[in-house]
Amino acid sequence: MPSRSKRADAQRNREAVLTAAAAVFVTAGVDAPIRRIAAEAGVGMATIYRHFPTRADLVTAVYQHQIEACAEAGPHLLADADSPLDALHQWIDLFVDFLVTKHGLADALQSDSDRFTALHAYFLDRLLPVCAHLLDAAVEAGDITPGTQPYELMRGIGNLCIGRDNDPRYDPRRLVALLLQGLRRSSTA
Repeated sequence: MPSRSKRADAQRNREAVLTAAAAVFVTAGVDAPIRRIAAEAGVGMATIYRHFPTRADLVTAVYQHQIEACAEAGPHLLADADSPLDALHQWIDLFVDFLVTKHGLADALQSDSDRFTALHAYFLDRLLPVCAHLLDAAVEAGDITPGTQPYELMRGIGNLCIGRDNDPRYDPRRLVALLLQGLRRSSTA
């Protein structure tokens, strides 16, 4: 039994580190001191290095964790929302949160282009089907016009989020909302 308890503690520590690192990355970027992440997680620095030997390992794990959370949210939102369109809007809000908080990812993994390429492929593999499912449900409900491609929608939203880092006056959510308005099926159609 002690090894099972130890594994559970290790998993809790890992989750605490991922959550803390994500929060620290939002406010201080991916170059934030590891000791700040350790303090936020309530663990020692050795615990972080045991789970994530390099900063790139930690950055990759944080974004994989966030991708998973975004992917897993889709079906839950569809089940719980008032309509498929509401579920799509809520999921896109989560997607925008993810995109806005991935500040510095490319720079942190620049020296490891294979890792960055693999992470991008993982991003697409996990999130495109979720977006497609939400779009299909909204089309089937008659909420949006058919024909929107998940990749194009995600890419468009991603492009709208790019300018956020350089201009605090820029709110990508306002433009994303306009983009989503354009998906709606008009009542005169």
